[in-house]
Amino acid sequence: MARPREFDEQDVIAKATDLFWRRGYNATSVRDLGAELRLKQSSLYRTFNDKRTLFLRTLDHYRATESTQAEEQLSAPGPSLEILREWLTWMISHEAGRGCFVVNTAAELGTTDPDVQQRTEDAFEVTRKTLASLLRRGIHDGDLPAALDVDAAVELLFTTVLGLRVRERAGHDPQRLATAIDFTIKTLATSAT
Repeated sequence: MARPREFDEQDVIAKATDLFWRRGYNATSVRDLGAELRLKQSSLYRTFNDKRTLFLRTLDHYRATESTQAEEQLSAPGPSLEILREWLTWMISHEAGRGCFVVNTAAELGTTDPDVQQRTEDAFEVTRKTLASLLRRGIHDGDLPAALDVDAAVELLFTTVLGLRVRERAGHDPQRLATAIDFTIKTLATSAT
C-alpha cells in the first residue's frame, strides 16, 4: 500500500514558484528544491516526475494567481488612464527586484522549450487582450482619442510593460521608471492617427 503524502501539493507548488521566480529555472537544482521545500528528492520525483514538470506547474500557478490579479486591476471601474497608471506603478513596486515570473522565464528560456514558450505566450496574449479592452473602454468613455490605433497602442504598452519589468528586476531607480510611465500615459492621452 502506498504511503499517504505528507505535504500539501499546492503549498509545495507555491513555494517552488517563489524559488524559481527568485533564481530562475537553470540556477535552481533539484537539490535546491528539496532543501527549500523540505522534501526528499524521491518525494519530488514521485509527485512531479522531474524538475521541468514542477516548473511548468509553477508557471501555471503564477498565471492563476499573479496574472489574474493584473487582469482584475486592469478591468476595474474608473478612468482608463488612471487605471493604467495605477497598474503600471503597482507592477514596478509590487514585487520590487523580482520582476515578473513569466517575463523572467521568457528572457531565460526563450524558445528553447515549446511548453514553456506556449505558457509565456498565452500569458502575454492575456495581457495584450486586457490592455486592448481597457483602451477600447477609454475610447468609448472619452478618456482616449477616438482615432487611437488600439493595436499599435497595445504593442507599445506591452513593450513598455516588458521593459519596465526587466528594468525593475535589474534594480533601476523607481523614479526613472515612474517617469517612463508618466510619459507613456501622456503619449496615449494625446495620440491620434
